[in-house]
Amino acid sequence: MSLVLWLAACTPDAPPPGADPDAFPDGFRWGTATAGFQVEMGCPTWPASECEDRASDWYQWVTDPSISGDAGLYVTGQPVGDGPGMWELFESDVELMKADHTDVFRMSIEWSRIFPDAAAAEATTIEELQALAEPRAVARYHEMLAALEAAGIEPMVTANHYVLPLWLHDGVACHQDLATCTADGWVTADNILPRIALWSGWLAREYGGEVDLWMTLNEPFATTASGYLLPGEDRSSPPGLTMEVDGTLAVLFHQLEGHARMYDAIKAEDPDATVGLVMNFVDITPANPDNPADVQGAEHMDYLYHRLYLDAVTSGAWDDDLDGVPDRTRDDIGGRLDALGVNYYNGVSALGLPFPLAPEVPVFDFFPEFSWEPQEEGLRRVLGIAGGYGVPVWVTENGTPYVEDQGVEVLQNHVTAMHEAIREDGVDVRGYLYWSFVDNYEWNHGFDLRFGLYALDPVTKGRLPRAAAARFREYAGTNHL
Repeated sequence: MSLVLWLAACTPDAPPPGADPDAFPDGFRWGTATAGFQVEMGCPTWPASECEDRASDWYQWVTDPSISGDAGLYVTGQPVGDGPGMWELFESDVELMKADHTDVFRMSIEWSRIFPDAAAAEATTIEELQALAEPRAVARYHEMLAALEAAGIEPMVTANHYVLPLWLHDGVACHQDLATCTADGWVTADNILPRIALWSGWLAREYGGEVDLWMTLNEPFATTASGYLLPGEDRSSPPGLTMEVDGTLAVLFHQLEGHARMYDAIKAEDPDATVGLVMNFVDITPANPDNPADVQGAEHMDYLYHRLYLDAVTSGAWDDDLDGVPDRTRDDIGGRLDALGVNYYNGVSALGLPFPLAPEVPVFDFFPEFSWEPQEEGLRRVLGIAGGYGVPVWVTENGTPYVEDQGVEVLQNHVTAMHEAIREDGVDVRGYLYWSFVDNYEWNHGFDLRFGLYALDPVTKGRLPRAAAARFREYAGTNHL
Protein backbone atom coordinates (compact mmCIF):
# COMPACT_ATOMS: atom_id res chain seq x y z
CA MET A 1 0.00 0.00 0.00
CA SER A 2 1.35 3.47 -0.84
CA LEU A 3 2.02 5.91 1.97
CA VAL A 4 -0.78 8.21 0.74
CA LEU A 5 -3.31 5.37 0.73
CA TRP A 6 -2.08 4.13 4.13
CA LEU A 7 -2.47 7.55 5.68
CA ALA A 8 -5.93 7.93 4.19
CA ALA A 9 -6.97 4.52 5.47
CA CYS A 10 -5.62 5.20 8.96
CA THR A 11 -6.94 8.73 9.40
CA PRO A 12 -9.39 8.74 12.33
CA ASP A 13 -12.89 9.27 11.00
CA ALA A 14 -14.51 12.67 11.51
CA PRO A 15 -17.59 12.49 13.71
CA PRO A 16 -20.89 12.44 11.84
CA PRO A 17 -23.53 15.05 12.66
CA GLY A 18 -25.11 14.32 16.02
CA ALA A 19 -22.20 12.12 17.15
CA ASP A 20 -21.23 11.92 20.80
CA PRO A 21 -19.18 15.08 21.40
CA ASP A 22 -17.09 13.37 24.08
CA ALA A 23 -15.95 10.51 21.87
CA PHE A 24 -12.55 10.34 20.24
CA PRO A 25 -12.45 9.67 16.49
CA ASP A 26 -12.92 6.11 15.31
CA GLY A 27 -9.48 4.58 14.89
CA PHE A 28 -7.86 6.67 17.60
CA ARG A 29 -5.07 4.72 19.32
CA TRP A 30 -4.04 4.43 22.99
CA GLY A 31 -0.80 3.20 24.46
CA THR A 32 2.28 3.79 26.56
CA ALA A 33 5.86 4.77 25.83
CA THR A 34 9.29 3.69 27.06
CA ALA A 35 12.97 3.88 26.13
CA GLY A 36 15.23 0.84 26.23
CA PHE A 37 17.91 2.27 28.50
CA GLN A 38 15.31 3.34 31.02
CA VAL A 39 13.32 0.11 31.33
CA GLU A 40 15.35 -2.87 30.12
CA MET A 41 17.93 -3.16 32.90
CA GLY A 42 17.24 -4.64 36.32
CA CYS A 43 16.34 -8.24 35.38
CA PRO A 44 15.17 -10.27 38.39
CA THR A 45 16.82 -13.60 37.45
CA TRP A 46 18.90 -13.11 34.31
CA PRO A 47 22.57 -12.31 35.00
CA ALA A 48 23.42 -8.61 35.15
CA SER A 49 26.09 -9.18 32.51
CA GLU A 50 23.33 -10.29 30.12
CA CYS A 51 20.67 -7.84 31.27
CA GLU A 52 22.64 -4.61 31.52
CA ASP A 53 23.55 -2.65 28.42
CA ARG A 54 27.06 -1.69 29.49
CA ALA A 55 28.32 -0.52 26.11
CA SER A 56 26.47 2.80 25.94
CA ASP A 57 27.38 6.38 26.70
CA TRP A 58 24.48 6.68 29.15
CA TYR A 59 25.51 3.57 31.10
CA GLN A 60 28.94 5.11 31.42
CA TRP A 61 27.43 8.46 32.39
CA VAL A 62 25.38 7.17 35.31
CA THR A 63 27.96 4.68 36.62
CA ASP A 64 31.23 6.63 36.37
CA PRO A 65 32.20 7.97 39.84
CA SER A 66 33.78 11.10 38.37
CA ILE A 67 30.41 12.06 36.90
CA SER A 68 28.12 11.17 39.79
CA GLY A 69 30.63 12.80 42.12
CA ASP A 70 30.41 16.12 40.26
CA ALA A 71 27.62 18.08 41.96
CA GLY A 72 27.26 20.35 38.93
CA LEU A 73 26.14 17.44 36.74
CA TYR A 74 23.22 16.32 38.95
CA VAL A 75 23.75 12.61 38.27
CA THR A 76 22.39 10.52 41.14
CA GLY A 77 24.51 7.47 40.40
CA GLN A 78 21.68 5.16 41.47
CA PRO A 79 22.19 1.54 40.36
CA VAL A 80 20.78 0.65 36.96
CA GLY A 81 19.96 -2.72 38.51
CA ASP A 82 17.06 -1.00 40.28
CA GLY A 83 15.33 -0.75 36.91
CA PRO A 84 12.16 -2.64 35.94
CA GLY A 85 13.97 -5.40 34.02
CA MET A 86 11.80 -5.41 30.90
CA TRP A 87 14.63 -7.15 29.04
CA GLU A 88 13.51 -10.25 30.93
CA LEU A 89 9.93 -9.40 31.88
CA PHE A 90 8.66 -8.02 28.58
CA GLU A 91 6.18 -10.80 27.85
CA SER A 92 4.45 -10.47 31.23
CA ASP A 93 4.35 -6.70 30.80
CA VAL A 94 2.65 -7.16 27.44
CA GLU A 95 -0.10 -9.10 29.21
CA LEU A 96 -0.67 -6.07 31.45
CA MET A 97 -0.73 -3.80 28.41
CA LYS A 98 -3.28 -6.05 26.73
CA ALA A 99 -5.50 -5.91 29.81
CA ASP A 100 -5.23 -2.12 29.68
CA HIS A 101 -6.63 -2.12 26.09
CA THR A 102 -3.31 -0.87 24.71
CA ASP A 103 -3.24 -0.45 20.92
CA VAL A 104 0.31 0.86 20.46
CA PHE A 105 3.51 0.51 22.47
CA ARG A 106 6.45 2.83 21.89
CA MET A 107 9.87 1.31 22.52
CA SER A 108 13.42 1.71 21.33
CA ILE A 109 15.90 -0.80 19.96
CA GLU A 110 19.24 -0.13 21.57
CA TRP A 111 22.16 0.33 19.17
CA SER A 112 24.72 -0.49 21.87
CA ARG A 113 23.06 -3.83 22.71
CA ILE A 114 23.24 -5.07 19.15
CA PHE A 115 26.59 -3.55 18.23
CA PRO A 116 28.55 -3.23 21.49
CA ASP A 117 31.94 -3.64 19.84
CA ALA A 118 33.90 -0.88 18.09
CA ALA A 119 34.32 -3.15 15.09
CA ALA A 120 30.91 -1.88 14.00
CA ALA A 121 32.49 1.52 13.40
CA GLU A 122 34.33 0.11 10.39
CA ALA A 123 31.29 -1.32 8.61
CA THR A 124 30.18 0.49 5.48
CA THR A 125 27.35 -1.76 4.31
CA ILE A 126 24.39 -3.42 5.96
CA GLU A 127 25.90 -6.80 5.07
CA GLU A 128 29.15 -5.94 6.86
CA LEU A 129 27.20 -4.68 9.84
CA GLN A 130 25.04 -7.81 9.94
CA ALA A 131 28.09 -9.99 10.47
CA LEU A 132 28.93 -8.01 13.63
CA ALA A 133 25.49 -8.07 15.27
CA GLU A 134 25.14 -9.67 18.70
CA PRO A 135 22.85 -12.66 17.99
CA ARG A 136 21.12 -12.88 21.37
CA ALA A 137 20.22 -9.19 21.37
CA VAL A 138 18.90 -9.41 17.80
CA ALA A 139 16.79 -12.42 18.73
CA ARG A 140 15.50 -10.88 21.94
CA TYR A 141 14.08 -7.86 20.13
CA HIS A 142 12.39 -10.22 17.67
CA GLU A 143 10.85 -12.03 20.65
CA MET A 144 9.62 -8.74 22.09
CA LEU A 145 8.06 -7.66 18.82
CA ALA A 146 6.44 -11.09 18.45
CA ALA A 147 4.90 -10.74 21.91
CA LEU A 148 3.35 -7.43 20.90
CA GLU A 149 2.00 -8.88 17.67
CA ALA A 150 0.46 -11.82 19.50
CA ALA A 151 -1.31 -9.38 21.83
CA GLY A 152 -2.59 -7.24 18.95
CA ILE A 153 -0.40 -4.28 19.95
CA GLU A 154 1.40 -2.30 17.26
CA PRO A 155 5.02 -1.31 17.97
CA MET A 156 6.24 2.22 17.43
CA VAL A 157 10.02 1.95 17.42
CA THR A 158 12.43 4.79 18.11
CA ALA A 159 15.70 4.16 16.28
CA ASN A 160 17.72 6.41 18.61
CA HIS A 161 16.28 7.47 21.97
CA TYR A 162 19.25 9.56 23.23
CA VAL A 163 21.66 6.65 23.77
CA LEU A 164 24.76 6.07 21.63
CA PRO A 165 27.29 3.21 21.68
CA LEU A 166 30.35 4.02 23.74
CA TRP A 167 32.58 3.47 20.74
CA LEU A 168 30.70 6.30 19.06
CA HIS A 169 30.43 8.62 22.04
CA ASP A 170 32.71 8.59 25.07
CA GLY A 171 30.84 11.13 27.20
CA VAL A 172 33.32 11.09 30.08
CA ALA A 173 36.32 11.73 27.84
CA CYS A 174 34.44 14.47 26.01
CA HIS A 175 33.43 16.04 29.32
CA GLN A 176 37.08 16.17 30.28
CA ASP A 177 38.26 17.61 26.96
CA LEU A 178 36.03 17.88 23.91
CA ALA A 179 38.98 18.93 21.73
CA THR A 180 40.86 15.65 22.26
CA CYS A 181 37.87 13.34 22.50
CA THR A 182 37.74 11.30 19.29
CA ALA A 183 34.49 9.42 20.00
CA ASP A 184 32.55 12.68 20.13
CA GLY A 185 29.06 11.52 19.22
CA TRP A 186 27.07 14.12 17.29
CA VAL A 187 29.84 16.73 17.19
CA THR A 188 31.68 15.44 14.11
CA ALA A 189 29.64 14.73 11.00
CA ASP A 190 31.92 11.98 9.70
CA ASN A 191 31.70 10.22 13.06
CA ILE A 192 27.92 10.10 13.37
CA LEU A 193 26.08 10.63 10.09
CA PRO A 194 27.14 7.62 8.00
CA ARG A 195 26.98 5.33 11.03
CA ILE A 196 23.53 6.33 12.25
CA ALA A 197 22.22 6.06 8.69
CA LEU A 198 23.70 2.56 8.39
CA TRP A 199 22.21 1.61 11.78
CA SER A 200 18.79 2.81 10.63
CA GLY A 201 18.98 0.89 7.38
CA TRP A 202 20.04 -2.23 9.28
CA LEU A 203 17.08 -1.83 11.63
CA ALA A 204 14.62 -1.51 8.77
CA ARG A 205 16.01 -4.57 7.00
CA GLU A 206 16.09 -6.70 10.16
CA TYR A 207 12.82 -5.64 11.78
CA GLY A 208 10.85 -4.02 8.94
CA GLY A 209 8.63 -7.05 8.63
CA GLU A 210 7.45 -6.46 12.20
CA VAL A 211 7.57 -2.66 12.41
CA ASP A 212 5.68 -0.21 10.22
CA LEU A 213 5.93 2.90 12.38
CA TRP A 214 9.40 4.31 13.07
CA MET A 215 10.62 7.41 14.84
CA THR A 216 14.18 8.44 14.05
CA LEU A 217 15.31 10.60 16.99
CA ASN A 218 13.79 11.44 20.34
CA GLU A 219 13.89 15.11 21.36
CA PRO A 220 16.99 16.26 19.46
CA PHE A 221 17.08 19.72 21.05
CA ALA A 222 16.88 18.23 24.54
CA THR A 223 20.15 16.34 24.13
CA THR A 224 21.77 19.36 22.50
CA ALA A 225 20.80 21.79 25.25
CA SER A 226 21.45 19.45 28.19
CA GLY A 227 24.70 18.11 26.78
CA TYR A 228 26.43 21.17 25.40
CA LEU A 229 24.60 24.34 26.34
CA LEU A 230 22.84 24.42 29.71
CA PRO A 231 23.01 21.11 31.57
CA GLY A 232 21.25 21.34 34.89
CA GLU A 233 19.20 19.55 37.47
CA ASP A 234 16.29 19.05 35.09
CA ARG A 235 18.48 17.20 32.59
CA SER A 236 22.20 16.62 32.41
CA SER A 237 23.29 14.58 29.41
CA PRO A 238 26.71 13.42 28.28
CA PRO A 239 29.09 15.16 27.83
CA GLY A 240 27.63 17.70 30.27
CA LEU A 241 29.33 20.84 28.95
CA THR A 242 28.14 24.38 29.67
CA MET A 243 27.98 27.01 26.93
CA GLU A 244 30.05 24.91 24.54
CA VAL A 245 28.67 26.93 21.65
CA ASP A 246 30.62 25.36 18.79
CA GLY A 247 29.61 21.92 20.00
CA THR A 248 26.01 23.04 20.38
CA LEU A 249 25.83 24.31 16.81
CA ALA A 250 27.50 21.20 15.41
CA VAL A 251 25.17 18.85 17.27
CA LEU A 252 22.06 20.86 16.39
CA PHE A 253 22.74 20.80 12.67
CA HIS A 254 24.06 17.24 12.61
CA GLN A 255 20.93 15.93 14.29
CA LEU A 256 18.82 17.57 11.60
CA GLU A 257 21.00 16.01 8.93
CA GLY A 258 20.96 12.76 10.88
CA HIS A 259 17.18 12.59 10.84
CA ALA A 260 17.16 13.04 7.07
CA ARG A 261 19.81 10.34 6.59
CA MET A 262 17.93 7.98 8.91
CA TYR A 263 14.66 8.66 7.10
CA ASP A 264 16.22 7.89 3.72
CA ALA A 265 17.94 4.74 5.02
CA ILE A 266 14.72 3.31 6.46
CA LYS A 267 12.77 4.17 3.31
CA ALA A 268 15.43 2.52 1.13
CA GLU A 269 14.80 -0.78 2.93
CA ASP A 270 11.06 -0.36 3.49
CA PRO A 271 9.47 2.24 1.19
CA ASP A 272 6.03 1.80 2.77
CA ALA A 273 7.23 2.48 6.32
CA THR A 274 5.96 5.54 8.16
CA VAL A 275 8.96 7.49 9.45
CA GLY A 276 8.63 10.37 11.87
CA LEU A 277 10.50 12.51 14.35
CA VAL A 278 9.74 13.00 18.05
CA MET A 279 10.08 16.55 19.36
CA ASN A 280 10.01 17.90 22.90
CA PHE A 281 7.29 20.54 22.79
CA VAL A 282 6.91 23.08 25.56
CA ASP A 283 4.12 25.61 25.96
CA ILE A 284 6.01 28.90 25.81
CA THR A 285 4.65 32.14 27.24
CA PRO A 286 6.37 35.50 27.81
CA ALA A 287 7.37 36.13 31.42
CA ASN A 288 5.53 39.44 31.07
CA PRO A 289 3.19 39.63 28.07
CA ASP A 290 3.32 43.43 28.27
CA ASN A 291 7.10 43.48 27.91
CA PRO A 292 8.15 43.47 24.22
CA ALA A 293 11.49 41.86 25.11
CA ASP A 294 9.74 38.93 26.78
CA VAL A 295 7.33 38.59 23.86
CA GLN A 296 10.24 38.46 21.43
CA GLY A 297 12.08 36.04 23.71
CA ALA A 298 9.08 33.71 23.67
CA GLU A 299 8.88 33.89 19.87
CA HIS A 300 12.59 33.15 19.53
CA MET A 301 12.37 30.27 21.98
CA ASP A 302 9.51 28.76 20.00
CA TYR A 303 11.65 29.05 16.88
CA LEU A 304 14.74 27.47 18.43
CA TYR A 305 12.88 24.69 20.24
CA HIS A 306 10.27 23.81 17.61
CA ARG A 307 10.13 25.54 14.26
CA LEU A 308 13.81 25.47 13.32
CA TYR A 309 13.66 21.66 13.24
CA LEU A 310 10.20 21.26 11.78
CA ASP A 311 10.67 23.85 9.06
CA ALA A 312 13.86 22.06 7.99
CA VAL A 313 12.45 18.53 7.76
CA THR A 314 9.25 19.64 6.00
CA SER A 315 10.11 22.54 3.66
CA GLY A 316 13.90 22.22 3.75
CA ALA A 317 14.31 25.71 5.24
CA TRP A 318 17.89 26.00 6.52
CA ASP A 319 18.99 28.79 8.84
CA ASP A 320 22.81 28.80 8.71
CA ASP A 321 23.32 31.69 11.11
CA LEU A 322 20.35 31.01 13.44
CA ASP A 323 18.95 34.49 13.15
CA GLY A 324 15.40 33.23 12.60
CA VAL A 325 15.44 33.79 8.84
CA PRO A 326 16.17 30.80 6.55
CA ASP A 327 19.19 31.32 4.32
CA ARG A 328 18.55 28.54 1.82
CA THR A 329 16.45 25.50 1.00
CA ARG A 330 17.95 22.04 1.34
CA ASP A 331 16.22 19.43 -0.74
CA ASP A 332 18.28 16.73 1.00
CA ILE A 333 16.65 17.64 4.34
CA GLY A 334 13.10 18.71 3.44
CA GLY A 335 10.15 16.47 2.68
CA ARG A 336 11.23 13.91 5.26
CA LEU A 337 8.43 13.74 7.77
CA ASP A 338 5.55 11.24 7.57
CA ALA A 339 4.41 11.71 11.17
CA LEU A 340 5.26 13.99 14.07
CA GLY A 341 5.63 12.86 17.67
CA VAL A 342 4.79 15.39 20.38
CA ASN A 343 6.35 14.87 23.81
CA TYR A 344 4.68 17.28 26.22
CA TYR A 345 5.10 17.67 29.95
CA ASN A 346 5.10 21.32 30.91
CA GLY A 347 5.13 24.97 30.06
CA VAL A 348 7.96 27.45 30.22
CA SER A 349 8.18 31.16 30.83
CA ALA A 350 10.56 33.03 28.53
CA LEU A 351 12.41 36.00 29.98
CA GLY A 352 13.67 38.27 27.20
CA LEU A 353 17.28 39.42 27.35
CA PRO A 354 18.86 42.57 25.90
CA PHE A 355 21.46 40.50 24.04
CA PRO A 356 21.92 36.85 22.99
CA LEU A 357 23.51 34.55 25.55
CA ALA A 358 25.73 33.35 22.69
CA PRO A 359 26.57 35.83 19.90
CA GLU A 360 26.73 32.93 17.46
CA VAL A 361 23.01 32.25 18.07
CA PRO A 362 21.12 35.55 17.61
CA VAL A 363 17.74 34.00 18.50
CA PHE A 364 19.06 32.85 21.88
CA ASP A 365 18.07 36.14 23.53
CA PHE A 366 15.90 34.60 26.24
CA PHE A 367 16.24 32.68 29.47
CA PRO A 368 13.80 29.78 29.96
CA GLU A 369 12.20 29.21 33.36
CA PHE A 370 10.97 25.60 33.47
CA SER A 371 8.79 23.85 35.98
CA TRP A 372 7.57 20.28 36.37
CA GLU A 373 4.25 21.62 37.63
CA PRO A 374 1.58 20.38 35.22
CA GLN A 375 0.21 22.90 32.71
CA GLU A 376 -2.22 20.61 30.97
CA GLU A 377 -3.96 23.25 28.88
CA GLY A 378 -0.67 23.85 27.07
CA LEU A 379 -0.99 20.49 25.33
CA ARG A 380 -3.79 21.88 23.19
CA ARG A 381 -1.62 24.82 22.13
CA VAL A 382 1.44 22.76 21.22
CA LEU A 383 -0.72 20.30 19.29
CA GLY A 384 -1.91 23.30 17.31
CA ILE A 385 1.70 24.09 16.42
CA ALA A 386 2.40 20.48 15.46
CA GLY A 387 -0.79 20.22 13.44
CA GLY A 388 0.26 23.16 11.32
CA TYR A 389 2.90 21.05 9.59
CA GLY A 390 0.38 18.96 7.69
CA VAL A 391 1.36 15.48 8.83
CA PRO A 392 -0.35 13.10 11.27
CA VAL A 393 0.46 13.89 14.89
CA TRP A 394 0.97 11.51 17.80
CA VAL A 395 1.25 12.39 21.47
CA THR A 396 4.31 10.19 21.93
CA GLU A 397 4.96 11.08 25.58
CA ASN A 398 2.88 12.74 28.27
CA GLY A 399 2.80 12.28 32.01
CA THR A 400 3.94 13.67 35.34
CA PRO A 401 6.55 12.87 38.00
CA TYR A 402 3.77 13.52 40.50
CA VAL A 403 1.83 10.49 39.27
CA GLU A 404 1.41 9.05 42.77
CA ASP A 405 -0.53 12.06 44.02
CA GLN A 406 -1.81 13.84 40.92
CA GLY A 407 -1.75 11.16 38.24
CA VAL A 408 -5.49 10.84 37.62
CA GLU A 409 -6.11 14.57 37.56
CA VAL A 410 -3.13 15.29 35.31
CA LEU A 411 -4.05 12.47 32.92
CA GLN A 412 -7.67 13.61 32.70
CA ASN A 413 -6.76 17.24 32.09
CA HIS A 414 -4.22 16.40 29.40
CA VAL A 415 -6.59 14.04 27.62
CA THR A 416 -9.31 16.70 27.73
CA ALA A 417 -6.93 19.28 26.23
CA MET A 418 -6.00 16.81 23.48
CA HIS A 419 -9.68 16.12 22.79
CA GLU A 420 -10.27 19.86 22.36
CA ALA A 421 -7.36 20.07 19.92
CA ILE A 422 -8.88 17.26 17.87
CA ARG A 423 -12.57 18.17 17.98
CA GLU A 424 -12.45 21.96 18.17
CA ASP A 425 -9.18 22.82 16.42
CA GLY A 426 -9.16 20.04 13.84
CA VAL A 427 -5.67 18.71 14.65
CA ASP A 428 -5.07 15.27 13.14
CA VAL A 429 -3.93 13.45 16.29
CA ARG A 430 -3.71 9.71 15.69
CA GLY A 431 -2.98 8.46 19.20
CA TYR A 432 -1.98 9.11 22.80
CA LEU A 433 0.99 7.33 24.43
CA TYR A 434 1.39 7.83 28.16
CA TRP A 435 4.86 8.12 29.67
CA SER A 436 5.54 5.72 31.12
CA PHE A 437 4.22 2.19 31.33
CA VAL A 438 6.19 1.54 34.54
CA ASP A 439 8.52 3.56 36.75
CA ASN A 440 11.77 3.87 34.85
CA TYR A 441 15.37 4.96 35.27
CA GLU A 442 14.85 8.64 34.58
CA TRP A 443 18.27 9.49 33.10
CA ASN A 444 20.39 11.60 35.47
CA HIS A 445 17.59 11.52 38.07
CA GLY A 446 17.64 7.74 38.45
CA PHE A 447 14.51 6.88 40.42
CA ASP A 448 14.10 10.28 42.03
CA LEU A 449 11.32 10.91 39.50
CA ARG A 450 8.59 8.32 38.96
CA PHE A 451 6.19 8.47 36.04
CA GLY A 452 4.74 4.97 35.73
CA LEU A 453 1.15 3.93 35.36
CA TYR A 454 2.55 0.98 37.28
CA ALA A 455 4.68 1.54 40.38
CA LEU A 456 7.84 -0.55 40.51
CA ASP A 457 8.99 -2.53 43.50
CA PRO A 458 12.78 -2.40 42.99
CA VAL A 459 13.32 -5.58 45.01
CA THR A 460 10.64 -7.93 43.68
CA LYS A 461 10.25 -6.12 40.32
CA GLY A 462 6.51 -6.28 40.88
CA ARG A 463 4.23 -3.91 38.95
CA LEU A 464 1.58 -2.28 41.12
CA PRO A 465 -1.12 -0.36 39.23
CA ARG A 466 -1.60 3.23 40.29
CA ALA A 467 -4.95 4.99 40.16
CA ALA A 468 -3.90 6.58 36.87
CA ALA A 469 -3.64 3.10 35.33
CA ALA A 470 -7.34 2.47 35.96
CA ARG A 471 -8.25 5.82 34.42
CA PHE A 472 -6.05 5.12 31.38
CA ARG A 473 -7.74 1.75 30.99
CA GLU A 474 -11.13 3.48 30.83
CA TYR A 475 -9.95 5.84 28.10
CA ALA A 476 -8.37 3.06 26.05
CA GLY A 477 -11.33 0.74 26.51
CA THR A 478 -14.04 3.25 25.63
CA ASN A 479 -12.23 5.75 23.35
CA HIS A 480 -14.22 8.37 25.18
CA LEU A 481 -13.73 11.16 27.70
